Parts: sequence; C-alpha cells; structure tokens
Amino acid sequence: MLRVGALAVVMLSLGACSAIDRLANVGSQPALSAIQDPTAQPGYKPVRMPMPQPAPATFQGNSLWRSGSRAFFKDQRAQQVGDIVTVKVKVSDKANLDNATTRTRTNSDTMGMKGLFGLETTISKILPGSTASALVDTDSANNSAGTGKIRRQEELVTNVAAVVTQVLPNGNLVIEGKQEIRVNFEIREMVVAGVIRPEDIDTENTIDSQKIAEARIAYGGRGQITDVQQPRYGQQVMDILLPF
Repeated sequence: MLRVGALAVVMLSLGACSAIDRLANVGSQPALSAIQDPTAQPGYKPVRMPMPQPAPATFQGNSLWRSGSRAFFKDQRAQQVGDIVTVKVKVSDKANLDNATTRTRTNSDTMGMKGLFGLETTISKILPGSTASALVDTDSANNSAGTGKIRRQEELVTNVAAVVTQVLPNGNLVIEGKQEIRVNFEIREMVVAGVIRPEDIDTENTIDSQKIAEARIAYGGRGQITDVQQPRYGQQVMDILLPF
C-alpha cells in the first residue's frame, strides 16, 4: 500500500514538473535539444556493415600518389562492398481485370434390350415395373457461372540509399537499403533490395528501381495507426482456422 502511494506521489510530481515547464514556455517556440555525443547515450551500439577487403597501400618511386586513395577524377560510383548507391523508387501499378466464366453440361443415357434370348419377359418378374426395352434411362445437367473483377492502382515515388552488401563473380552488385521515418507514434518503413549492374548506375550514383533484378521493395509502417487498421489477433487466428 505504501509502495502504491509512493508511486502515485512520484507520478503526480512528474506531471506537475511537465505542466510547469509547459507553462514557462507559453508564447515561445519550443526549444530544440542540444547536440550531444550519440556514442555516449545509453543503449548506443556501433553499426557493423559489410566492408571490402583492405587493399595494401603501394607507392611508386618518386611519386606522391598512393594507389587506392580517393581522387577527384576517380569514378565515385558504387562498385565494391560497403559503397552507397541511391535508388530512385518509382512504382506505378495499374491493373484492370475482368473475368467471366460460364459452364454448361447436359448428359442423357438410355439403354434397353428388346431381345434377350427369349428372357425379355423374365426381367419384369425379377425387376417389377421394368421392361427389357427400357432398362436404363439417366439424365444429368450441370451449370456453373463465375465472375471476377480487379481494380487496382498504386503509385510510389521516393529515393532510398542502399549499401552494396556483395559483389557477385560476374561483377553485379547486391544492394540492400532500409529507411525509417518516425512521425509522432507512427513509423514508416521503406525497404529496397536486389541485384544491379554497375553499368546501370548513372553519373550521380543513382539507379532506377526498374533496373533492379530480383527487386524486393516494401513500403509499410508500424505504430498505433497501423495497429488500429489491423484486425485483432484473435480474429486473424479465427480467419485462418475456420474453414467456412
């Protein structure tokens, strides 16, 4: 009981401090946070990315040039593991599909034996109500009709920076990039991955998404709004398990 009371007092104190700070800033613009060392923040983890094999530095005699160093006239486009290339994502998808199916089948079978070695009259005794000239008479009819319609239109235009994660034996580059933008309590995610040719990278170190082979492009989000738009977990489970 004492712990609950102490917790309530702490919460009220924090709320009062927040209210005092807001009252002190009435009529003024919200202040920006001071720049701090991100490596000194709690929970900081250094980023580990795939890097190319270090090239040994070689020097030519009587020359200040070092092979492998960055140069103004050197091709700055992505070409090795760890380099960054900008992907211009432009997806314009429009589909209109109308499907209609109609199926009809009618069958009719009749079989009779007017002569059966003189035993035509015996059949009526064995099977009362039947005659040898009309032993079997069947009719069947089957009709089915189905219609389907799809109307879809999507358009996505944005730029995402991707990192070269692998250089294939034929020289093609495997890239992967992820972008996250948080707005209030919602995070928008953009993922791009695939295989590109170095020749398709233009002089600005960018490449169109249409030139990515095995492209994997995902655009979505997570947060409170996304959770509200999704059905409850129980409803999703029931939709999977219930056969009807």
